[in-house]
Amino acid sequence: MKHVLVCTGLLIVAAALSAQQQGPPKSPSATASATIGGKAVTITYSSPRVNGRGGHLFTKDGQIGKDPTYPVWRAGANSATALHADGDINIGSVAVPKGDYTLYVDISDPDNWVLVINKQTGQWGTKYDKSMDLGRAKMTMAAPGALVENLKYTLTDNGGGKGSLSLDWARHEGVLLSPEGAAATAAYDHLLATGFLTPNDRVVLFNTGSGNKYTDVISERLKQEGAL
Repeated sequence: MKHVLVCTGLLIVAAALSAQQQGPPKSPSATASATIGGKAVTITYSSPRVNGRGGHLFTKDGQIGKDPTYPVWRAGANSATALHADGDINIGSVAVPKGDYTLYVDISDPDNWVLVINKQTGQWGTKYDKSMDLGRAKMTMAAPGALVENLKYTLTDNGGGKGSLSLDWARHEGVLLSPEGAAATAAYDHLLATGFLTPNDRVVLFNTGSGNKYTDVISERLKQEGAL
């Protein structure tokens, strides 16, 4: 009986020391979700911190440049960033059938990101198979008003069966919009830069586009359904 008590005590001490050393995760798990056009969309990812590396993240000699997949980036940390859609959706001009996917971002041009939708799932974030790409969509870039310390995805239901996806980290913000909405966003950025508008002004931007109005999206959807 004494031996059992001694061993138990040692295990408790070891567990306590381990708990003290671990601390909070450096890149905690996070989710972004929204119901768009009656279809639930969820992004599951790990959120890294800038941690004093601002200006040295997205360049070839920066932190992300060390990844074997560079210039394709996991757009998160740890395991690959996962996308789940409960129904068929369009991401930019890419028709995305109901199911599970992985999201990457091509940062070949650090100021012009391209979202990559990939059909491989469950892999570590630094594993990337280009042959499994479903498609790519250009993102509209903007500069946040302040440094974004923790990487963050946001999904927003804009009504009318339309939505937006944004990815913010450090001093970069990538927003996925239709060309019509992107034009309005670009005009806002220009008016802000020239001083016509101030950061305190309230501005409403209308995104009137829908992916289904573009012939390449319709063609791709018909091919997936065997109609072409």
